[in-house]
Amino acid sequence: MLKKYTDWYRSIDEESLLVLKHPEMAVQVQGRARRYIAMKLARLTPIERQQLHGFLLKYRGAGFYIAAFKLMLLFSAIGVALHLLLPARFELLKALVFSNGLGFALAWGLVGVWFNYRRSVRYKFKKLLLIVSTCAAGVATGVLLAGLSDTGSMGMAFERLLRVGGIALLVAGLFYMVPLAIVTTWRNRQYEALTLQLQQDAERDRLARELSESQLRLLRAQIEPHFLFNTLGAVQQLAEQGAPRAAALTADLIAFLRASLAEMRCEQVPLQSEFDMVAAYLRVMQARMGSRLRYALDLPAEFAHATIPSMILLTLAENAIKHGIEPSLRGGEISLSALRVDGMLRLRVQDTGMGLPESDAGSAPGGGLGLENVRSRLLLSDPSASLTVCDGEEGGVIADILLPIKIASSLKEPAA
Repeated sequence: MLKKYTDWYRSIDEESLLVLKHPEMAVQVQGRARRYIAMKLARLTPIERQQLHGFLLKYRGAGFYIAAFKLMLLFSAIGVALHLLLPARFELLKALVFSNGLGFALAWGLVGVWFNYRRSVRYKFKKLLLIVSTCAAGVATGVLLAGLSDTGSMGMAFERLLRVGGIALLVAGLFYMVPLAIVTTWRNRQYEALTLQLQQDAERDRLARELSESQLRLLRAQIEPHFLFNTLGAVQQLAEQGAPRAAALTADLIAFLRASLAEMRCEQVPLQSEFDMVAAYLRVMQARMGSRLRYALDLPAEFAHATIPSMILLTLAENAIKHGIEPSLRGGEISLSALRVDGMLRLRVQDTGMGLPESDAGSAPGGGLGLENVRSRLLLSDPSASLTVCDGEEGGVIADILLPIKIASSLKEPAA
C-alpha cells in the first residue's frame, strides 16, 4: 500500500515538473483530475512556472515529508501553548487538532498564492467570496451541531450562531485572509519589479548588440581601404619600375580582390578562407619584394572550418611586412600557424623582421591602427578572445591570437 502511494505521488511530482517546464504537454495528461491540475499549472505565467518548478525540485520526495513534519511540530507546539494558556476552553487534543488544522490550511493557502499570485489578483473578489463562504459554512455547521447537542433547541443554536459566528469570521479573516492578501500583494510587486528588470535587461542587450554590430561595421570599413591601398601601392611600384610582371600581377590582383571582397564584408569566415586570402596577399607582395619575402602557412585540417572574425590574420600579415620585413635590408620570413592550446584556438603570425621598438613593446608596432583594430574586433566577437604581441626569441615579432574554437556548419550572410 505504501509503495503504491509512493509511486502515485512520484508520478504526480514528475508530471507537474514536466508541465511546468513544457506547458504544452498539459493536454496530454491522463485522468480528469490530473489534467485539471496540469491545465492550472500551464496557465501560470512563465515567471510563476519557473519559481514553482524550483520549489518542487527542492521539496520533492523526502524533502516534502520532512518539511511537513517540521510544520506539524511547530503547529503542535502552538496547540500545546494554547492549551496551557486556556486550559478550560481548549483540551489538549482539541488544541492540537485546532492548531494543526488552521496551521496547515494557512500553509496551503500561502503556497497557493505564493506561486499563483497573478491569478489571485485577477480574481481576488471571487477568491475572497469563496474563502468567506467556506468559513461561514464551517462556522455555521459547527455552531449548529454544538447547539443541538448541548440544548436540543434550534433557537439556542441560532442564537449561538449569531454570537459566535461573527467572532469566528473575524478570527478567520485576521489569521487567514489578511496574511494571504499581504503575501499576494507583496508577490505581485515582486513580479512587476522582476518583469521590469527583465525588460530593461532585454533592451540593454538589444542596444549592446546593435552597438557591437555598428562597431564591427566601422572596423571593417577601416580595414578594407587600408588593405586595398597597400596592395594597389605594390602594383603601382612595380609598374613604375617597368617590371615585366606588372601586368600579370595586376591580373592576379584583380582576380584576388574579386574573390576576397565578399569575405571582407563577412563578420565571421572559415579559417581556411582566411588562410587562402593571406596566401594570395603574400604572393602579391612577394612579386614586389622578391627573395626578401618568404612565407609559410600551417593550417591543420581540424581547424579548416573554424570561424574567426574576417581579415584579422590579413591585418597581422600586413603589419608584419610594413613594420618588420620591409624596413629590414635582408628581408625576412612570415609564418602563420593554428594550434589548440588549453582548449582554445591559438593563431600565430610570426616574422623574422626588425622586431618591436622598445617604446612599442607589448603593443602594436608603430602604434598603428591595425593591431588596435584586431583587438577591438576580437573583444566584440568574444570577451575571452585576446591578442598578444611580443619579440621573438630569434628576432622579429610574434603575434598570438587566442579565441574559443567555433566550428560552424553555416555562416552568416555578408553584412551590408
